[in-house]
Amino acid sequence: MKPRPPTLREKKRYILVSLDPGGLEPDPRQLYLAIQEAASSLFGDSTAAGIHAAVVFGEKGYAIIRCRRGTEDPLATALATVVAINGERAVLRTEAVSGTIHALKRRMRPSGSGVDATASGVVIGDQVIDGRMFMPVWWRGNKVNLMEKGFKNRELLFLTQEDIEEL
Repeated sequence: MKPRPPTLREKKRYILVSLDPGGLEPDPRQLYLAIQEAASSLFGDSTAAGIHAAVVFGEKGYAIIRCRRGTEDPLATALATVVAINGERAVLRTEAVSGTIHALKRRMRPSGSGVDATASGVVIGDQVIDGRMFMPVWWRGNKVNLMEKGFKNRELLFLTQEDIEEL
């Protein structure tokens, strides 16, 4: 049988999901069952079947889920309702939607950073610089700000890559 031409193939979209707690690495089958259960209980069996959800990639703290084009929003809503995977408490947060897996893999934060990748601003620990106390905050996009602790003078310090590695 000849393959279908590209114009007749079903278009797919991929959703990058971060798993919380960050070190969670569930079995792809169990993750799929949790997603199907959430979608089916939220939208019904016929809509859940029309989404065609599938777990295509999993890494520590992340998963990529495939769905049909046009069903990204219902799937993202269903992902937000997942509370447990195989009996373990878990939260799925939608990070990005793309047409290729490669684009989503570039958006993953390296797991060796030691910082929770799901939070918008994470406090790393207090730092003393020139006798003043600063609070480092890690933001999405590998940006770190140092905010001075105090009420009146909140000075920002901007760090280089070498400074970030020392933290």
